[in-house]
Amino acid sequence: MARTPDSELKLLTKAALFAGLTDAQLHTIQHHATLVEVPRRGFFFQQGEAATTFYLIRQGQVRLSQINPEGKQVIIHLFGPGDVMAVIVVLSNAAYPLSAEAITDCIAWAWRRETAVHLMEQFPRLAINGMEMVAQRFQELQNRYRELSTERVEQRVARALVRLIHQRNGYQAQKPYPLLALTRQDLAEMTGTTLYTVSRICSSWEQQGLLETGREQLHIHNLDELTNIADDLRPSLPNLPPKPD
Repeated sequence: MARTPDSELKLLTKAALFAGLTDAQLHTIQHHATLVEVPRRGFFFQQGEAATTFYLIRQGQVRLSQINPEGKQVIIHLFGPGDVMAVIVVLSNAAYPLSAEAITDCIAWAWRRETAVHLMEQFPRLAINGMEMVAQRFQELQNRYRELSTERVEQRVARALVRLIHQRNGYQAQKPYPLLALTRQDLAEMTGTTLYTVSRICSSWEQQGLLETGREQLHIHNLDELTNIADDLRPSLPNLPPKPD
């Protein structure tokens, strides 16, 4: 068996699914993976397809979205390097409930369902980690529902950005903060509001120096202030018109 480079092994250790496993076990798991490349705007899988494979993202960013019964797209999550996609669905032998679209050119490791079951039988720690992931995702969905039901829209938008930054840099206070590959429309769909409202909020925050928006990207400059807004420690913004793009 070819030895997994240390840099790639480190990426495996960052994924919650593989926490607590030895280097030898991680080498075995990576040996059973297939390398997959998906170009920007391509799909790892689409909603309704049979769930056969789960993925660990090595490079790039992925948008998970769902089409509701009214035909409207709702963004559920954004994933980046070190994130695992679809492991729970694959183990349940169901259809993918979401679509996974590459926002940028992506590279990922992929494991088929049969391989995943075999590895979990060989390494029970994997199955325990999978159960913990189910609990965590359920809690995240509960929090999202509560935010939509109880929080004002500016607070929801700030909370979504803070959450994404924390996910992208492993909850470290390192700077500069990672660039988020998402549009204002993405942010609107993630927070259950309109493009106009998100544009108004982002324009106000740009004027305050909290962030900077560009073509399909967003750069955070002041995470502390956004966190204050997310925690409802700042007054709401004035009713400003959106700044011209």
